[in-house]
Amino acid sequence: MLDTLEFLLGAWSKNWIIFGVELEVFLGKKKRISTSGASGPLRQNPFDGLDRSAFPEGVGKSPDFASAEAAQSKRAQAGKSRGRVDIIRQTAHRGGKTVLVVTNFVGVGRLEKESLARKMRKVAGVGGTVKDGNIEIQGDRREPVAVVLKEAGFRPVFAGG
Repeated sequence: MLDTLEFLLGAWSKNWIIFGVELEVFLGKKKRISTSGASGPLRQNPFDGLDRSAFPEGVGKSPDFASAEAAQSKRAQAGKSRGRVDIIRQTAHRGGKTVLVVTNFVGVGRLEKESLARKMRKVAGVGGTVKDGNIEIQGDRREPVAVVLKEAGFRPVFAGG
């Protein structure tokens, strides 16, 4: 059927006018628009006509997220301890299941606690959460949790059983 259609049209693409609407039919490979910016319909910048002197210095630069992560890792690598944190093993009121609770974070916000909990869950291969300002990790995986805390610059201490 495709061969018959190509024979009837006689070319790879045709412009047809049906009920006043122009349609373009492609029978071969789709034509692609270049996005390189060197030439073609996408080379126009809608912001070229704006007066840039009206904007304060630094506007238009993308935020450097890599430097924020590097600053956080430099803080951990500086050798200074960010404080003692307790790793407590609990089973009470948890249906007999063992849970590690990491407590005594001083000056650490919720976002950093969630980031630490995510790393701990990944390294230990278990579940966990941040609840009431503490990090709770399922199971008795104290050693991997302590390694993550040491890498973050904390001084982990095992407590409670």
